[in-house]
Amino acid sequence: MVGPGAPDRPHQVIVAPMRAKDLSMVLPIEEAVFPEPWSRRLFADELAQRMSRAYRAAWIGRRIVGFAGQMFIDDETHVNNIAVDPAWHGRRLGTVLLLDLARTALAHGARHLTLEVRVGNEPALALYARFGLAPVGVRPNYYPEGGDALIMWARDIDSDQYAQRLAAVERSLPHDLEVITRR
Repeated sequence: MVGPGAPDRPHQVIVAPMRAKDLSMVLPIEEAVFPEPWSRRLFADELAQRMSRAYRAAWIGRRIVGFAGQMFIDDETHVNNIAVDPAWHGRRLGTVLLLDLARTALAHGARHLTLEVRVGNEPALALYARFGLAPVGVRPNYYPEGGDALIMWARDIDSDQYAQRLAAVERSLPHDLEVITRR
């Protein structure tokens, strides 16, 4: 059995499009990670918008261990969510997912990347900084339970300089992760 505690074997991570049938594995992660989780219906509605959205799931073996989604607006992409099963935190799967979102955004012609993140979420802020996202403002009371969100942007993700950043992020992934991307 492959699990987070098997240190000697590389973990093959397959990042692939999220499907409606995957929601039975996605929803428990959503509920474990977010205080106000999205509903099955909201996910289904998002997945149905194939032209303006991209949702991706990270698989290890037969289990989804993380997921992420984004929407496309003109030449921008907005990260809607990114979550990793708490049993897999600290293994850089968030990096794998954000790297995949950035490349998916580029394939859709995006030039800029944006997202909101809870003020004080230090692990997420560190992740986003590695991808060149910088705070540009605050959305007060953004979250349903009242927390503020930082608005973050990375501009010109279609540049050679950003391609070098993505390559460096990819090189920094742990050697015990073998990432396979399926479109």
